[in-house]
Amino acid sequence: MNTDNQGVYNARELGKPKFVLLGIQHLFAMFGATILVPLITGLDVSATLLFAGIGTLIFHFVSKLKVPAFLGSSFAFLGGYASVKQLCVTQGLTDVMALNYACIGVAAASLLYFVMAFLLKMFGTEKVMRFFPPVVTGPMVIAIGLTLSGSAISNCQQNWLLAVTAIAIVIGTSIWGKGIIKIVPILLGVLGSYILAAAMGEVDFTKLGEAAWIGWPVDMERTTFSVMKDPNFDLILTSIIAIFPIAFATIMEHIGDMCAIQSTVGKNFIKDPGLHRTLCGDGLATFLASIFGAPANTTYGENTGVLNLTKVFDPAVIRLAACFAILLSFCLKFACLIGLMPAATIGGVSLILYGMISAVGVRNLVETPVDFSSSRNVFVAALIMVVSIGVQYGTDGGVQIGSVSISGLALAALVGIFLNAILPDQLGMKVKSFNGKDKSHRKEE
Repeated sequence: MNTDNQGVYNARELGKPKFVLLGIQHLFAMFGATILVPLITGLDVSATLLFAGIGTLIFHFVSKLKVPAFLGSSFAFLGGYASVKQLCVTQGLTDVMALNYACIGVAAASLLYFVMAFLLKMFGTEKVMRFFPPVVTGPMVIAIGLTLSGSAISNCQQNWLLAVTAIAIVIGTSIWGKGIIKIVPILLGVLGSYILAAAMGEVDFTKLGEAAWIGWPVDMERTTFSVMKDPNFDLILTSIIAIFPIAFATIMEHIGDMCAIQSTVGKNFIKDPGLHRTLCGDGLATFLASIFGAPANTTYGENTGVLNLTKVFDPAVIRLAACFAILLSFCLKFACLIGLMPAATIGGVSLILYGMISAVGVRNLVETPVDFSSSRNVFVAALIMVVSIGVQYGTDGGVQIGSVSISGLALAALVGIFLNAILPDQLGMKVKSFNGKDKSHRKEE
C-alpha cells in the first residue's frame, strides 16, 4: 500500500477488496451503538439503519464530500424520548404513538442546527458560542445520563446475570481488547449477553421464523405522518418544548466531534468546508430521520477511532459503509432478530452508556476548565442538575403549565442559559475553599 508523506493511506490505491473491508469495518464500528438507541427507545431498527446511511450520505453531500464522518443514532436525545413517551402514555396513547410525538419534537429541535449555522456564518463562532459555555452544556450532559439511569436499572433487574455479562464484556474488551475488538466493545457486549440468553432459553425465536427476509424498512404507522391523522396539538407543543433545548447540547457535541475529526485527519474542517455546512448536514439528516420514525443522528466518535487506527481518511470509505447500512435495513428478519433481544441485555449495556454520557459532561467541565471557585458557576451548574433530576423523579416526568408539560431537561436548559446570561462573571461573594480558608470572588479593579 502506498502512503502519503505523513504515513496516511490513500484509499483509492488500496484496491477494491481492501476498500470494501474498510467500509465493513466502519459499519461494525457504528453498528452496536446505532441499533442500541432504537432498542432502548422502542423506535424501529430497520428505519434507524436506513436513515443512518441516508443521513451520512446527506451530510457528506452538504459538507462538499470532504469530512470523513459517519452519522449514527444520538444518545443525547434519549432523555427527551423517555420524557415525552412517559407524558403521552399517561394520557392514554400507545407506546408507538407516543414515540411518534417525540419524533416531532426531535424534528423541531433539528431546526436549531440551521439557526445556529446561520448565526455562526453571520457573526462568527466565538460570539455565538459564548451563550453556551461548558458551565451550561457540561451539567446538561451530566443530567441527561443521570435522568436515564433509572430505566437502565429497571431493565437490568429482569435478569442480572445477562446484564452483568454484557457489562463485563464491554469493560473487558474496551480495556484489554486489541485491534477491531477494542473498537466494537458495545457490539461484543450485546452479542455475548444475547448468546447467553439464547442458551438459557430466555429468547423466543418464534417471530423470527415468521419475518420476511426482504421488505420495506419504513412503517408509516411509526412515523410522524400518522400523528397528522388526528393530531393533539397540546402534545405536539409539549414534545417540542421538552426536546428542543437538548439540541443546544448536541450542537456542542457536534462541534467537539468536528474538532476531534480534524485533529485526527490533520485538516481544518471548521474552516473548510465550514462549521455552518457540517451543522446543516447534521441537522438535515436528523430532521429527515425523525419525520420517518428513526432516531436523531450525530457524528460518531467510534468511526473517528477507526480513522485513527487505519490511517485511511478518505471520506469515500465512510460513504461505502453508509451504503452497507442502507442495504442491511431492508433485511426484516435481521431487524426482528435485534428486536427479540432481552431487556436485561439492553439494560446492562445502556447502564454503561448512560454513565458514559454523564462522564463526558464531567470531562467537559474538567478539560475546559470551569472555575468552580466562582459562586456564579456553582449556581448555574447546581440548578441545571437539580432541576433536571428533581423534575424527572419528583413529578410524572414534567412540570405542567396549562395544557403543556415541560420536561426536567428542557426546564433545566432554559434555567441554565438564562442564569448564565444574566449573572455577572463574579458575584463578589465569599465561599469556603476545601482548606477552610475564605476566597473572595470579587474582581480586582
